[in-house]
Amino acid sequence: MRWSRYFIPTLKENPQEAEAASHKLMVRAGLIRRLSAGAYTYLPLGCKVLKKAENIVREEMTKAGAIEILMPALQPVELWKKTGRYDVIGEVMIKFKDRHGKEIALGPTHEEIVTNLVAGEVRSYKELPVTLYQIQNKFRDEARPRFGVVRSCEFIMKDAYSFDRDVKGLEESYKKMYDAYCRIFSRCGLPYIPVEADPGLMGGAVSHEFMVPSAIGEDHIIVCSACKYAASTEVAAVRPVENIVAVQREEMKEVETPGRSTVADVADFLKVSSDKIVKTLLYKADGKLVAVLIRGDHDANEAKIKSKLKASKLELASEQEIINATGGAMGFSGPVGIKVPIYADNSIRQVQNAVMGANSRDKHLINVNYDRDFKVDFWIDARSITEKDVCPKCGGAIEIKTSIEVGHTFKLGTKYSDALRAVFLGEDGKEKVIIMGCYGIGVNRILASLIEVSNDENGIVWPLSLAPFEVVVIPVNKDDKDVIAEADNIYQSLLNDGLDVVIDDRDYKSPGVKFKDADLIGFPFQIVVGKKNLDNGNVEIKIRKKNETILVPKIDVHKKIKDLINLSRY
Repeated sequence: MRWSRYFIPTLKENPQEAEAASHKLMVRAGLIRRLSAGAYTYLPLGCKVLKKAENIVREEMTKAGAIEILMPALQPVELWKKTGRYDVIGEVMIKFKDRHGKEIALGPTHEEIVTNLVAGEVRSYKELPVTLYQIQNKFRDEARPRFGVVRSCEFIMKDAYSFDRDVKGLEESYKKMYDAYCRIFSRCGLPYIPVEADPGLMGGAVSHEFMVPSAIGEDHIIVCSACKYAASTEVAAVRPVENIVAVQREEMKEVETPGRSTVADVADFLKVSSDKIVKTLLYKADGKLVAVLIRGDHDANEAKIKSKLKASKLELASEQEIINATGGAMGFSGPVGIKVPIYADNSIRQVQNAVMGANSRDKHLINVNYDRDFKVDFWIDARSITEKDVCPKCGGAIEIKTSIEVGHTFKLGTKYSDALRAVFLGEDGKEKVIIMGCYGIGVNRILASLIEVSNDENGIVWPLSLAPFEVVVIPVNKDDKDVIAEADNIYQSLLNDGLDVVIDDRDYKSPGVKFKDADLIGFPFQIVVGKKNLDNGNVEIKIRKKNETILVPKIDVHKKIKDLINLSRY
């Protein structure tokens, strides 16, 4: 490809709206352009990189036995209502009515659609197992699109779905997909970490996220330094403290705390540490009010709470609901005297002579003890793990990392096949429900995540597997016929040999601009042809990853580049 005939609009300055390094560099390097909030056009280089990522995904899906299909982005909402996800997903789903008044959704995911498809086609155990996948545009009405293509309203996802006769078959299908994901992310050059995760909206009992540690990540994971256990903070268990030292119990009293409703304000006003304060949070779990007690220095983990309560929907109670349940103002709730089920985090056992809301505006109780002044109905792990905690597996030290999720796998079980009647006749002639798994990869996020962890002050540093071009040939002296001829000769030779190469033949750009653009875009190898070196029979090769330059006899350039490329592939 000749640069002068391509479309590569690079920029010197960072776009004003960009926060993340990947967003800045994808715009500056001419990979994407913003159309509107959360919607981007992929320019030729961006499209080329995207297709390379898709090809890696396709190759590994095929190797794992998955079969590609393509499903509609337009989805009838009736299927979502049958599975119960229509109300749960809420405003995230983009919906509209067609000219016939029928409500249609732009698919945020395709579990319902693919299950409906298989339910209509599979009849016998002989047709199972089968794993289907697609690479398709998805749509979500994000409240806050940010970080370029990391969190956008329209994005490209690879979603696969396995259909098995039994749980043993699901285990086999799941392992194939898990292993395929490891190969995909390794080939894309991503420093990924598989972690135990919360199934969330998708449902099912087991899931894993594939995370790339990054400062802009919106997810948090824990990693154990000893046993290498890794999990999302949404599911990472907290080891309860076993040895609790008893203290002298003081008399419970009500005290005035005017205008102090937050943990920080109450702690400062009463001159106590935040770990002596107990927060009482009122939730609605599938419409039923419950109280959850959390220590003041801890954060409630709603994913855990929802799981422990076996609720399909969990939300904080409204102010009026809190007043009705406690008889007091919002911000001053406490467990003493309330008539709703009380769930307490295990750490509350440690809190003696605690400070809690008095269920009355501007008032708190001090010296509260759980087995004397109120009762706990259920003890649960309801808080988020911290770096002060230990590994739930081995007790070793842990580290919390912010990360970007690039893939997610789920053992769905029969959540969707039950709702949509995806059944088959077993060997015994009896009807059975298909066992499902699903497996998603954010293809856009592969690009952005890679750039987040692989860039320098000059631009992107691509692995060979994803680079928009493997090699760029740069003639330095535009008016020197020998330089132009040699550069073109090298370009044609590499092109004829099947290498992915571009020549920067822009005679209207200076050498400095060409070098800056080559570094910004991040081509793995730059072949620089200049008069001085050429007069001595040499050309220059720059290895972008090492930021290293070597001189090579011009007759050896072709072989040297092929050797460097082959080394980079392994």
